[in-house]
Amino acid sequence: MAQGRMSGIRGARNCPGLGEVSGVRSPLGTGFRKPLTEDRFRQLFGDAEEEPELPAEPSLPRLLRLWRPRARACSGSGAWRLLLARLPPLSWLPRYRWRAWLLGDAVAGVTVGIVHVPQGMAFALLSSVPPVFGLYTSFFPVLIYTLLGTGRHLSTGTFAVLSLMTGSAIERLVPEPPGGNLSGIERERLDAQRVGAAAALAFWSGALMLGMFVLQLGVLSTFLSEPVVKALTSGAALHVLVSQLPSLLGLPLPRQIGCFTLFKTLAVVLTALPRSSPAELTISALSLALLVPVKELNARFRDRLPTPIPGEVVMVLLASVLCFTSSLDTRYNVQIVGMLPGGFPQPLLPNLTELPRILADSLPIALVTFAVSASLASIYADKYSYTIDSNQELLAHGVSNLISSLFSCFPNSATLATTSLLVDAGGNTQLAGVFSCVIVLSVLLWLGPFFYYLPKAVLACINISSMRQMFFQMRELPQLWRISRMDFAVWMVTWLAVVTLSVDLGLAVGVVFSMMTVVCRTQRVQCLALGLAEGTELYRPLRESHKFLQVPGLCILSYPTPLYFGTRGQFRRILERHLGLGERDKETPKPDGPPDAVAEPVRVVVLDCSGVTFADAAGAREVVQLASRCRDAGIHLLLAQCNASVMRTLTWAGLLDVVTPEQLFVSVQDAAAHALERLELTGPKTCTVWV
Repeated sequence: MAQGRMSGIRGARNCPGLGEVSGVRSPLGTGFRKPLTEDRFRQLFGDAEEEPELPAEPSLPRLLRLWRPRARACSGSGAWRLLLARLPPLSWLPRYRWRAWLLGDAVAGVTVGIVHVPQGMAFALLSSVPPVFGLYTSFFPVLIYTLLGTGRHLSTGTFAVLSLMTGSAIERLVPEPPGGNLSGIERERLDAQRVGAAAALAFWSGALMLGMFVLQLGVLSTFLSEPVVKALTSGAALHVLVSQLPSLLGLPLPRQIGCFTLFKTLAVVLTALPRSSPAELTISALSLALLVPVKELNARFRDRLPTPIPGEVVMVLLASVLCFTSSLDTRYNVQIVGMLPGGFPQPLLPNLTELPRILADSLPIALVTFAVSASLASIYADKYSYTIDSNQELLAHGVSNLISSLFSCFPNSATLATTSLLVDAGGNTQLAGVFSCVIVLSVLLWLGPFFYYLPKAVLACINISSMRQMFFQMRELPQLWRISRMDFAVWMVTWLAVVTLSVDLGLAVGVVFSMMTVVCRTQRVQCLALGLAEGTELYRPLRESHKFLQVPGLCILSYPTPLYFGTRGQFRRILERHLGLGERDKETPKPDGPPDAVAEPVRVVVLDCSGVTFADAAGAREVVQLASRCRDAGIHLLLAQCNASVMRTLTWAGLLDVVTPEQLFVSVQDAAAHALERLELTGPKTCTVWV
């Protein structure tokens, strides 16, 4: 560029011509190639080959021709690949390292199985069903997931959050009669109805997950962000704690349901506090005094202990012996587990007559099941360098819930506590689930009578102590605040909604708020004016350095967000402000220059579309309108680095009716070089640097 005249702006200096040797290299120097348009680039390097159009065929032969390759793919090797994908043990079992892994899987499986027994009975009470059904839920789902799951370190079974959601639904579907003084036969009838309702919830939640698997909706797990899942489980842990207070204090209170359950339960407990049972209160205090320190020891010395201390099992044995020898059930009316039926229940299809009422509760249960299980499986898959299939996880948990519901099981999923326990105990593969099932099976067949005198208050204490890991998730909040204030807001809103309203409504609020933050982030993106870095052909935001060059008459803008109906208004306003469209007769401040600077009229604008990941019809029409307005205002518009899908949408919207293919470039550098050539030919040669 020839030596230009002074612009008159304080702090500006003239830059050397584009062809002169100087410290500032121009992209039009002799060492640079000729600018490439999209058309020229395709001519040089080719384009994706399109399949030739075939002559029209009758519909039936065409369908047969399309299905013939699929049929061949499903025969032989294709069928074997499908079988390997749907039955993961066929893939990992032949490569199983028996000497290195078998002992770890056996120890971990036995350890988890021992914990499953008291924890399953405890979570059954949380689900408002008799304790033995927690043992069924700790057996069938674990066995099915071993055959179908892809998470090597995942432990499935009863989960506190799902048990809480199930219990709330059952209390609403099958409420206890007013008064609560039921005879033995009436109590059995009520329990049978509640077991049927719990099995129906498991059946329909499994059916929903199978439907999601058929539609390949495993990608939905990405919409349940980590802050939402952690806030959900942490808030549900507080619900579990409060819901167990009546059992800890020996108060036979009806369970509260609906919104504000936590506060209603606290109010009822405080009102009935004078009627607490001293015996059950003592049992609860002693149980927590043993369980909480043992949990802390296991967490603090997990690397030194060969296997975690089974505090739950020790507490169950001690409490059962104490209750039996002291006759606490008859002398002090302590509530005990009672007789556990031996064997398995007869397979029975759940009652599906009340589908609409049950389906409304099954949907959030299915979403929580998949969200928790998929996120937990992903954490350990990343830690131990293997991959999981989110769609296969949908199949595994869907089949697990659906089939186990035939055996009167309630909804189940992966569990935080037993998964962590399995990893700490040395588990390596899904084979650990088989050993866990052996322990639960032995209790169901032979050891059930030993739990007859187990106080229910101890099971309530086990429920509370198992929430330790969920409560401690709140310790991550300071770090989350430093990393992302938006994620911190998602965490807090979800947690407050879960605690204040209910678990299922809190989940809905968290997901909606999380999605809204994504939309808000696209609305708050700023369009950046770019300048040339000295000595390079790189263009960077002008605000980052005062050494970046900006050529008068040339405006290079980067719009780093999708262009859709929600951002089209923002896009229009930003471009109008930068280009002065509609205000050509006024002097407007430079967007990234000094506050007292007056912008020279823009003659060429380069729009960097590399950050526009997609564009819808409304956004594409906005670009076409912008091109038309620029043409009418005498501004030469250049588009740079549009991806193929965005370019296709713009073309369909009629962009090429307003601009020519010579205005579409493969990169910002090419578009800027062409713009500088155009300015050199049509206008004064000045270059301004802000200092």
